[in-house]
Amino acid sequence: MTETIPTELEELDERFATVGGDERVERIYQGCRWAEGPVYVPAGRYLLWSDIPNDRMLRWDEPTGTVGPFRTPAGYTNGHTLDAQGRLISCEQGRRRVTRTEHDGSVTTIADRWEGKRFNSPNDVVVKSDGSIWFTDPSYGITSDYEGHRADSEIGADQVYRADPVTGEVRVVADDFVRPNGLAFSLDERLLYVVDTRRRHLRVFDVHDDGTLTGGKVLAECTAGSFDGIRLDDTGRIWAATHEGVHCFAPDGTLIGKLRLPEKTSNLVFGGLKRNWLFMTASTSVYAIMLNVRGARPVYAAPAGG
Repeated sequence: MTETIPTELEELDERFATVGGDERVERIYQGCRWAEGPVYVPAGRYLLWSDIPNDRMLRWDEPTGTVGPFRTPAGYTNGHTLDAQGRLISCEQGRRRVTRTEHDGSVTTIADRWEGKRFNSPNDVVVKSDGSIWFTDPSYGITSDYEGHRADSEIGADQVYRADPVTGEVRVVADDFVRPNGLAFSLDERLLYVVDTRRRHLRVFDVHDDGTLTGGKVLAECTAGSFDGIRLDDTGRIWAATHEGVHCFAPDGTLIGKLRLPEKTSNLVFGGLKRNWLFMTASTSVYAIMLNVRGARPVYAAPAGG
């Protein structure tokens, strides 16, 4: 039987008043060293996530509720997403690259260098509707052997990058972070939200048609440890992993609600047939709750032409 805990939803603003769901949160797995990078694969109705220090990826099957290995060793993968064709895009901290898993199971390297220098340890990734791949590259995977392989940084900075879908060109889009981490586009893709975990805040940038960013003001400060992964729901609210669970922000940066968990939360993703399951990786465990809100429409589900 799946273990459950009472749901602790806290309303801090009337804009969170309509958010509700299950009375109990399910713990669908326990036994990781540091769970991260959840991604829901609708074609197979399963959830994947990384157990970084154990260098493995695990898979939870929605119809049966069973958990088993997906990939081991896994290159100390961290964040994952899907592209417009439903292919898995992964950040490999150990191999210091961003990869794509093809439909036949083979793995293609999307990017592993910038200006001839190896990345630090790609952390989290998002795909824009034009096919471009945006990712953060802090140094967590090279500072010790716990989440990767100890090494010196060849670039000497922790930056945010964009990989062009046609040319493969990798470009720095933001270079003034200490530890860039989770990132997500606004619903219209005109804004990019990026976490700086070390500075404990969330920033917002304007996204231009040529793939450049401007702005970068601080949108929200974390009041419970640090931010990590982020996702949006289909109203544009921002859901952020924190040390006490998940915080929900209005698009203007106001903290409007919380979903408390008993463990430090690293990341989250909306999934399920209606995108109203919220899956959360938290230290040793993975939690799930069905809500009455839906996650933002992913690129693989976007209508043709936009």
